Amino acid sequence: MDSVEIGLWGVPLAILGGAIRVSTPFIFVSLGECLTERSGRINLGLEGTLVFGAMSGYAIAYETGSPFAGVLAAAVSGACFGLLHGWICKFKGVNDIAVGIAMMLLGMGLAFFFGKPYIQPVAPDLPSINFGWWSDVPQVRAALQVNVLFILGGLLALAMAWMFRSTRVGLTVRVVGDSTDAARAMGLDPDRVRLLSTAMGGALAGVGGAYLSLFYPGSWTEGISSGQGLMAIALVIFARWNPVNCFWASLLFGGAGALGPALQSIGISEGYYLFFAAPYVLTLGLLILTSSPDRAMQGAPLELSLTK
Repeated sequence: MDSVEIGLWGVPLAILGGAIRVSTPFIFVSLGECLTERSGRINLGLEGTLVFGAMSGYAIAYETGSPFAGVLAAAVSGACFGLLHGWICKFKGVNDIAVGIAMMLLGMGLAFFFGKPYIQPVAPDLPSINFGWWSDVPQVRAALQVNVLFILGGLLALAMAWMFRSTRVGLTVRVVGDSTDAARAMGLDPDRVRLLSTAMGGALAGVGGAYLSLFYPGSWTEGISSGQGLMAIALVIFARWNPVNCFWASLLFGGAGALGPALQSIGISEGYYLFFAAPYVLTLGLLILTSSPDRAMQGAPLELSLTK
């Protein structure tokens, strides 16, 4: 049965499948940025971390034959980028936004340099779970072919929300993010907390990059990222620095990204390339509609550069 035979049902099915596939890297990058920003630091370098994670994950997966080794390598490389970013930002007078831009360029440059030998070789893919086994319709089975990292991302969003709300670690990150002076008065080391938070945020962004190269689209190319790392900033603001909201915002963005292919599946191809802009237009529109002078930064950590 082809896609035309199921008629208009092909559109929501394609959007569902696209939301699951496209949203996964956004989930990990936005959760990483959410953790980093809750500690009071912005990391604009996650785009470079994402790209380098995609390259390193693909390279290690190819060399070892294990996609999970690739994911681990991507997480380690992302953590190293986060540690470097956090270490530089601890010096007085250093602007975290400027450092983030420099780290973004560094990560992308290193990925393109070291990744050239891995453009042609084929690495093993990450496994997925077939939740559509009960259906005979190929479109349903394809839409419900869920990668394990998507499920892990959903569980991680819940775990992170619980951590911020109910644990000492979460309270420490929140205090540091809201007031450096209060954190020092409590005997905390703000620089160390932000360093570790930035490193963990980088590790999550690296995992998001590994998903890109090892599952969807499932190859390493220099154009593998379309600004997902930078879009994480907008997603986190839209989600009001809430991990669970980051998950839903990522799904919304993924569904918007699947709109063009979904319409094409039922024969609507006019203006097809314009639909690729749908996720960006949607995100910009939502940020405008949900913002106002009295609540634009509602929920933002007070030590962020955005709030000063």
